[in-house]
Amino acid sequence: MLVEFGEDGALPPLSEEQKDALASTAQALATRGKGILAADESTPTIGKRLEAAGLTNDAETRRRYREVLLAHPQIGEWLAGAILFEETLGQANSDGVAFPQVLKDKGVLTGVKTDKGLAPIPGSPRETTTRGMDTLLARSKGYYQQGARFAKWRATIRIDAEAGLPTRGAIHANAVGLARYAALSQAAGLTPIVEPEILIEGTHSPELFAEVSERVLGAVYGALSEAGVFLEGTLLKPQMIMAGVDAPEKKASSALTAELTLRTLRRRVPPAVPGVFFLSGGQSEEDATVNLDLINRTAAAEDAGRRYPWTMSFSFGRSLQASVLKVWEGKAENFDAAVEMAGGLAKANATAQLGQYEGPHPSISGDSSLHDPNRGWRPA
Repeated sequence: MLVEFGEDGALPPLSEEQKDALASTAQALATRGKGILAADESTPTIGKRLEAAGLTNDAETRRRYREVLLAHPQIGEWLAGAILFEETLGQANSDGVAFPQVLKDKGVLTGVKTDKGLAPIPGSPRETTTRGMDTLLARSKGYYQQGARFAKWRATIRIDAEAGLPTRGAIHANAVGLARYAALSQAAGLTPIVEPEILIEGTHSPELFAEVSERVLGAVYGALSEAGVFLEGTLLKPQMIMAGVDAPEKKASSALTAELTLRTLRRRVPPAVPGVFFLSGGQSEEDATVNLDLINRTAAAEDAGRRYPWTMSFSFGRSLQASVLKVWEGKAENFDAAVEMAGGLAKANATAQLGQYEGPHPSISGDSSLHDPNRGWRPA
């Protein structure tokens, strides 16, 4: 599987200095007892959530909301990194301090979403590849100058057994795309988070989800190897193993989720990768925390140092934000309470990373699923 990089051919090899910097960032993000906040929703995506809360989707409202998420004075105790949308990367808090500096002052690394969304694959329009590769290297260099030190690029894979999805072509295309992104990011000084998201739309069982995940991860790490990506300077962001949202038994037990997730990682993720950071995948806020906790408890009981060499933590978006938005409501008088909620959710999941979560959970969203039905591409 040859990965090309345009007319100029392959990228030059990384220097030892570049490798050391990338690995240092990856190791810092993989600090045990910490995780990553994903506050990188695109303008249309965050707009849907703001508008559902009765708020206007404009730059100032988005800025104020992201300020709430990043304002807690102790956030660096529970978060090692925060992924921002490119708009937020260039914004500042109410005191005029740029958000990357706000995070740096708290010991939190700044990341940035570098993909430009999804596009349908010709001949298989329900499957997608990811846009933004043509400008990625130049943009990534610019993001580095703005203070970003890691990046995220999302690819999606859809399961539909009756329709023969995922196709081999879609898996291959997205694996190669993730490898290109990772290599270009490293060339620009950004540690890449590799995100092959298996969508939970569908009727598939957890067992089929695990089977597809193994196929996808196998292809991704094959492509990363062919591209010469420095694995010690990368991180993985997968989905926990679960049933499709329309499956007859919609919710797998936490024990089964932990068992199948750990088996999948053990079989396909190289030990050179410092950390695995799960997305919350439409689970409720509390379910995401409980499942993360059980994954780490199970790994520890099975001798994590030998079988599970990676830090297994969180890179949650909605599961760190849903209750915050409910508390805030866009009102200045609710700012402090919303900041405390953001800190409480981060702390709960940091505790779960250690396998020490006991509850009660700070969520006010109850057991409501945070599933977004528009995670994949939809025709206009």
